[in-house]
Amino acid sequence: MTASAFEIGGQRIKPGELRTVELPVAKLYTAAPVTLPVRVLHGREPGPTMFVSAALHGDEIIGVEIIRRLLQQRGINRLRGTLLAVPVVNTLAFLHQSRYLPDRRDLNRSFPGSERGSLAARLAHLFLTQIVARSQYGIDLHTGALHRPNLPHIRGDLGSAEVRRLAESFGVPLLLNSTPTEGTLRQYTTERGVPVLLYEAGEALRFNELAIRIGVRGVLNVLAELGMLPPPARQLKLPEPVIARSSSWIRAPSSGVLRTQVTLGEEVVKQQVLGMISDPLGENETPVRASAHGVLVGRTALPLVYEGDALFHVARFDLPETAAGVARNIRTARKAHARRQRGKPLMA
Repeated sequence: MTASAFEIGGQRIKPGELRTVELPVAKLYTAAPVTLPVRVLHGREPGPTMFVSAALHGDEIIGVEIIRRLLQQRGINRLRGTLLAVPVVNTLAFLHQSRYLPDRRDLNRSFPGSERGSLAARLAHLFLTQIVARSQYGIDLHTGALHRPNLPHIRGDLGSAEVRRLAESFGVPLLLNSTPTEGTLRQYTTERGVPVLLYEAGEALRFNELAIRIGVRGVLNVLAELGMLPPPARQLKLPEPVIARSSSWIRAPSSGVLRTQVTLGEEVVKQQVLGMISDPLGENETPVRASAHGVLVGRTALPLVYEGDALFHVARFDLPETAAGVARNIRTARKAHARRQRGKPLMA
């Protein structure tokens, strides 16, 4: 059975066609147009439509590279259904290497937006009406903020059986069940029952090869789980993912210079010293202690801290012994992906 044509941005894409569609966003001061580029892969055979998006925050660039590599994978032309690849959602912020739009608004706090609102509201509205509304599934690629690297993990509404199924297929050892923040894309899709995964890995304005490779493989795994691509010939064996039910940030008890004593993916226990804060002379030292038993999924990479700064992000589990198992899983996954990195391409 042959698929019918796919329509987006006033264009009709034929079955088996690959095309880039430029959706108009705004103009620069110079009157040069700014667009939202969408790479449309429309399979010959019918199937679901899924979007994969990146740079919703303009400085979160790992997802841009994940999508670039995804589109170059051998076998992607065997796609069933339609893939909408949007490597740079927030073009204006991306141009300025900034998290925010020129109007200083956060695009991922502006959904659902409106056709006649602020620049952020208009871009949010455009993305929803042209991309999300045409999709049954989605993957949104993010990183930590500047100087705040994240351990590769998936966030989502894991109370949804469909979201959990896709999250487990992605191929990360840790899933974080989290309530979406108001105004985010994930709040909008969660309220409407659209299964969307949020992949968090690395930090803003930096590439991390392991995080990129895990992301590419994860998107391919989800496409295979949905029947949009054949299963990979050589499946990377990873431990069963574990769900963290909550997480919290540990903040600086004082200002000074931080010396971190833990790494991402490490198990931490309550009251464990995660780092020491001292003044430049080393005369006054204050320990930073874990407030709960869990696994470190995010941290600051900047040694200079003010009192109240978010320093360590700890994922918590129902059972204390689970944290030790997750830490082992993370070490195993890192080794497996490192071996794969030295081997053959992701998709034969």
